[in-house]
Amino acid sequence: MPPSHSHATTDPSAVGREAWRLVERLYPIPRSITGDGVRTTLAIVGEHVPVQVHEVPTGTPVLDWTVPMEWNVREAWITDGAGRRVVDLADHALHLMVHSAPFRGRLSLDELRPHLYSLPEQPDLIPYRTSYYQERWGFCLRHRDLEALKDGEYEVCVDTSLEDGHLTYGEVVVQGEESAEVLVSAHVCHPQLANDNQSSVALATLLARELAARGTRLTYRFVLVPGTIGAITWLARNEDCAERVRHGLVLAGTGDAGHLSYKRSRRGDATIDRAVEHVLARSGAPYDIEDFWPWGYDERQYCSPGFDLPVGCLMRTPHGRYPEYHTSGDDMDLVRPEALADTYAKLLDIVAVLEGNGRYVNLSPKGEPQLGRRGLYGAIGGREQELALLWVLNASDGSASLLDVATRSGMPFPAIRAAADALLEHDLLAPVSGA
Repeated sequence: MPPSHSHATTDPSAVGREAWRLVERLYPIPRSITGDGVRTTLAIVGEHVPVQVHEVPTGTPVLDWTVPMEWNVREAWITDGAGRRVVDLADHALHLMVHSAPFRGRLSLDELRPHLYSLPEQPDLIPYRTSYYQERWGFCLRHRDLEALKDGEYEVCVDTSLEDGHLTYGEVVVQGEESAEVLVSAHVCHPQLANDNQSSVALATLLARELAARGTRLTYRFVLVPGTIGAITWLARNEDCAERVRHGLVLAGTGDAGHLSYKRSRRGDATIDRAVEHVLARSGAPYDIEDFWPWGYDERQYCSPGFDLPVGCLMRTPHGRYPEYHTSGDDMDLVRPEALADTYAKLLDIVAVLEGNGRYVNLSPKGEPQLGRRGLYGAIGGREQELALLWVLNASDGSASLLDVATRSGMPFPAIRAAADALLEHDLLAPVSGA
């Protein structure tokens, strides 16, 4: 019999508040796809769960890519002719274009303008811009501040380094009774963006802690990586682990006030796709389901055809569909403790389905076994539970999973799982080996 399928003993509301506080700590750290910002982030995660930190040297081939140089920043600012700092990294991490090459010099406003980025349509927000694979520098600022700049000479300081170093990523492995793995992935590279994606780093951290405390049937591998290059690096170095992945979720933007959204895996009908859809459909809350498409977060790496892992993406409002996305508006006011709590509760429900799913065979398949003399009628609930018993018995020919039964019957998975447990206790079911 699998481990307990009950919800965590931790109150999701309390976890939502704890997750918000963790996001608040992670939020201001200047980060990129390499460098000390990622290490600092993983060190904070490590205060909650044991994290194995991996360092992959610059120049390492990873599939069709190469690990880039390590980037770190000390300070970055622009001063006007009066010595007043008109843009300063110390005020907001988004002010510096991420991965900017080092530069020091004096420029006229006309010379400076090609290095300045703003959002005319959102004049009070700072945009998020990157230059990972081109050596250039730039600053991001509110459009109203850009328009206020006067002609004259400006001093520019971009005190950064681009040197041979490492790409850093973290793993938290919750070892289960079985070697089959559930992959949970979140990206750790974005600076001073709360929802995208420190909300998901926080939830992954606290979910890993909970699963380690309760014990699991499946093994859970939490992968905290820089976007794109981090997932590609993990895949390049972990093909053996990838072969053990039976289910997977990328977590992205999981703390805003929008309702939950799920993007299916490339396969479209994998167990994880059906498990998430079952949980969301039974929740009574609004939700969206969309088919896989090869854009978005790291699900597109895990689902690349050479791996084709069953990995979907769980979000609240999808990327690009809220006005604060990739701007300074993605702040601590955007992330809500109650939204984090709701996402966490749904993750627990999804885990319960994955943990409790399996295929069984009816050991008394010719006619219904007499349940009354075994004390099963009325013993585990009302008519719904009696109907669940009959559904499990009738469907258990070794080909249908309990999730199949729940989907076909329209009944909640916990009711089907409870019926299976009762039938197992009375030797009316047997698990299918390897299912």
